[in-house]
Amino acid sequence: MAKWTAKHEAPEPLEGPVVATVTGGTILWFALFLVQLPFYGWFADQGRLWWVWTCAAGGFLGLIGIWYVRGRDAALARHAAEQVEQAAQAPPEPEPGPQD
Repeated sequence: MAKWTAKHEAPEPLEGPVVATVTGGTILWFALFLVQLPFYGWFADQGRLWWVWTCAAGGFLGLIGIWYVRGRDAALARHAAEQVEQAAQAPPEPEPGPQD
């Protein structure tokens, strides 16, 4: 069996408001959990109690996601600051003079 190789380069990853997106999703999961709580008995009678607990699990996993993406953003910012600092400390490259 031959090893698969890509036919073209993968695109650059999309960067955006990752922390805000994960936070919004986490809030949504917790809101859905709270909205379903008054109907807990109905969900239990219908055999759909897993809906309530899925929303709770989504909210708690979202808290882990918020912690993770905040750490990722901090690491990216540290890396960018290090790159700027290294560029500032590097001696300037000599400009090319006229060729003889």
